[in-house]
Amino acid sequence: MSLEIVILAAGQGTRMRSALPKVLHPVAGKPMLAHVIDTARGLSPSRIHVVIGHGADLVRERLQADDLNFVIQEQQLGTGHAVAQAAPFLSADKVLILYGDVPLIEQPTLERLMAQATPEQLALLTVELEDPTGYGRIIREDAGEVQAIVEQKDATAEQRAIREGNTGILAAPRERLLGWLSRLSNSNAQGEYYLTDVIAMAVGDGLRVATAQPQVAMETQGANDRLQLSELERFFQLRVARRLMAQGVTLIDPARFDVRGEVSVGRDVSIDINVILEGQVEIEDDVQIGPNCYIKDSTLRRGAIIKANSHLDGAHVGPDSDVGPFARLRPGSVLERQVHVGNFVELKNAHLQDGVKVGHLTYLGDSEVGARSNIGAGTITCNYDGANKWRTTIGEDVFIGSNNSLVAPVDIGAGATTGAGSTITAEVPAGTLGVGRAKQRVIEGWKRPEKIKKS
Repeated sequence: MSLEIVILAAGQGTRMRSALPKVLHPVAGKPMLAHVIDTARGLSPSRIHVVIGHGADLVRERLQADDLNFVIQEQQLGTGHAVAQAAPFLSADKVLILYGDVPLIEQPTLERLMAQATPEQLALLTVELEDPTGYGRIIREDAGEVQAIVEQKDATAEQRAIREGNTGILAAPRERLLGWLSRLSNSNAQGEYYLTDVIAMAVGDGLRVATAQPQVAMETQGANDRLQLSELERFFQLRVARRLMAQGVTLIDPARFDVRGEVSVGRDVSIDINVILEGQVEIEDDVQIGPNCYIKDSTLRRGAIIKANSHLDGAHVGPDSDVGPFARLRPGSVLERQVHVGNFVELKNAHLQDGVKVGHLTYLGDSEVGARSNIGAGTITCNYDGANKWRTTIGEDVFIGSNNSLVAPVDIGAGATTGAGSTITAEVPAGTLGVGRAKQRVIEGWKRPEKIKKS
């Protein structure tokens, strides 16, 4: 059977107290709605319809994609009314309804739900809760079959004692769903068109309502305020942490570790506290990451060590190389095998070959550094003239003295040496010594200026 998915994402989210539409608030660095869309894509629907309202232009701008059909709900008159806005675009045999502020729903849960949806059977996702306050209650008859859903504000005291709550997520045959939507009424405490009313209609039309439940209740938790958003964030992060630990990662404290993207890991990886992995990060076997590191869109090859408080963005760290502490590797930084980048070193678009050592207090930008070269403390590549970037090329086995300024474009040949305190503005041929500093003078009888006394 063909499938289409409708995601309801039109709500304002007034309790967020934010100009940002609720569904764009992030969990793990990605809008809640983007999480739902990604999960929906995993089900291979023929089309995904996203119903938007508040902040519609911004939502469309942030998440525009060829497989998404954005549908406007001009007035927010309830969940049934929202689905009805997408009804003219539906053509598949089966329709799945999801919610843009429920980002933790997992594909296996939806697959179990979808397996129960047939032309003569509606499938509803329910959840057992210790405190179901705010949820519609699932009303079952004596034999246990679902008869209806009663919303919290319309429920009697006896009905409010029911712990099985409605998640709102359901799958239904399209033709039946369209018929039920046309019969919805807003005669209720909220004056809205409830999607939940289709349950009683389905029963009245002789359809059975089958139910499925998530593995954990948090899968169906929505975010209506900042506190709930933070709860979703921490649950998501702990879920990722468990998966990584199952793959051979040691997390010193899973509660102090965040992933905001996609991470692949090898075995015997160790990650200390307060590490953030963002974007696409690849970590091979035996990598060690110290505390308080931020690593984005980077690759760490086997045996690499990232020491405390280092910041990597768009970097490649080769096998058995070490970085930090307090190092910054900006986009285009490539370290080959057994490279050492020490404390307070910044690299940008720099390629360091095997065995290069850059100990401390150095900036290398737009540079190529040959194997086994040593870069002294306080070295700066002067790569920008205010309009254009220029490249510095350093050959193999070069020794750059401390406190050097290398004014690009400049080449330093293999085996060359530069003297400490030099400003290098021209080529240093292979095997030579380059010294570029003013001759020292000693002035006898020098008297320091005296501070002028204020009257």
